[in-house]
Amino acid sequence: MNDKQLVAIEAAKHVENGMLVGLGTGSTADLFIEELARRMKEDKLKCKVVSSSAASARKAGDLGLQLMEMADISHLDLYVDGADEVTPDLTLLKGRGADLVKEKLLAKAAGQFFVLIDQSKLVSRIGEKYPIPVEVPPFSWQLVKHGLENAGGKVVLRKKDDQPAVSSHGSWILDVTFEPRLDAATLDDLLNSTPGVVEHGIFRGLARGVFMAENGSVTQRWA
Repeated sequence: MNDKQLVAIEAAKHVENGMLVGLGTGSTADLFIEELARRMKEDKLKCKVVSSSAASARKAGDLGLQLMEMADISHLDLYVDGADEVTPDLTLLKGRGADLVKEKLLAKAAGQFFVLIDQSKLVSRIGEKYPIPVEVPPFSWQLVKHGLENAGGKVVLRKKDDQPAVSSHGSWILDVTFEPRLDAATLDDLLNSTPGVVEHGIFRGLARGVFMAENGSVTQRWA
């Protein structure tokens, strides 16, 4: 059993009968979905799920999980997803997969948000390894880019196959770095107050617990 399977199994132990569970996206999230399906079959676990992406929805549907539409829910009990960076105070950087709006909606709406990672995701500050993803409407990207550059950011429009990368609901993605380096709270406030920003990849004060796998064992950090 590999480390990703271990953290997925550990997180799935926290799912109880009657819960509404949010599903993240990616290889570790897929393993969590598989473990939920196993528990439903073997342990007679009863729960409903809502997905942060079409890919996770397909995976859950193929495995027989009962899917809810995001438009039909106002809250959920638990959300489980990965992260690109995690700081000591459990601030996260997410969004290399581009779908920030749904992910942050579920993280904010959840009674508990669990993050599944390996040791490579630990950083001392947000933006240490990756630029900050910022979702913008296509019509506003130049204005947002200019505003963030005036605030000291270096801004690159993310491309895929020589075309702007597009999120699931049609946003474009700006990848932003700041020099000098700003702390997560300052960056969060700056991006939240920038007109034209739909959402961004700093998840501050949202994670309840982090499950980290290393060399065959799982450690947990709690907020």
